[in-house]
Amino acid sequence: MNDDDQNLEATEDEDIVLAELADDELVEQMHDDLYDGMRDEIEEGSTILLDRGWSAEKVLNEALVGGMKIVGIDFRDGILFVPEVLLAANAMKGGMAILRPLLAETGVKPIGKMVIGTVKGDIHDIGKNLVAMMMEGAGFEVIDIGINNSVEDYLAALEEHKPDILGMSALLTTTMPYMKVVVDELVNRGIRDDYIVLVGGAPLNEEFGAAVGADGYCRDAAQTAEMAPQLMAERREAVCE
Repeated sequence: MNDDDQNLEATEDEDIVLAELADDELVEQMHDDLYDGMRDEIEEGSTILLDRGWSAEKVLNEALVGGMKIVGIDFRDGILFVPEVLLAANAMKGGMAILRPLLAETGVKPIGKMVIGTVKGDIHDIGKNLVAMMMEGAGFEVIDIGINNSVEDYLAALEEHKPDILGMSALLTTTMPYMKVVVDELVNRGIRDDYIVLVGGAPLNEEFGAAVGADGYCRDAAQTAEMAPQLMAERREAVCE
């Protein structure tokens, strides 16, 4: 190893002191740390920005949501994979644990609220968990009701939480038709138009989503985080017209 290699290695081994970075440098470093799934660093960076007088909303939008958008794009493009996204989402949760109480105190509202769960008969949840994490990273409040949900489970969650969006997931061809059972019951009760319904899962496609009466089919978590705000904006515009 020559001197240049040794110097480069020494530089790379030096720890970055987050507190010594300027605000814009710190935000950029937090994007990198989020991308790398470094929860402790995200928690530290969030605290530093708050101590410097940043509002919780600004930290959320610029440092955390901004970083998760990069993660989402690279996940969509096949540069990142599920394990890396899970690590990034876990780091995001660390920052959110610090910010959420402050956001509540200041009355800052999330972009929207989503109830999500896997349908009856299906116990797969990795895809659903990714969607929940990416949606939270996009600024949504997410209520995850877990796996194996019946119509009654979905209805109870909708009644309790009054979300903007209902998300349903399935990984089995034998369970995906249950999504139509849920949508049909919403129609029967006259509340279908109260919610944006998004469906996803490996065996689904756009045709299936349309057939069950969903507002959108999402092929992955990144697309869900992109589609949801668009659909909400369209709905609000329609209401204002």
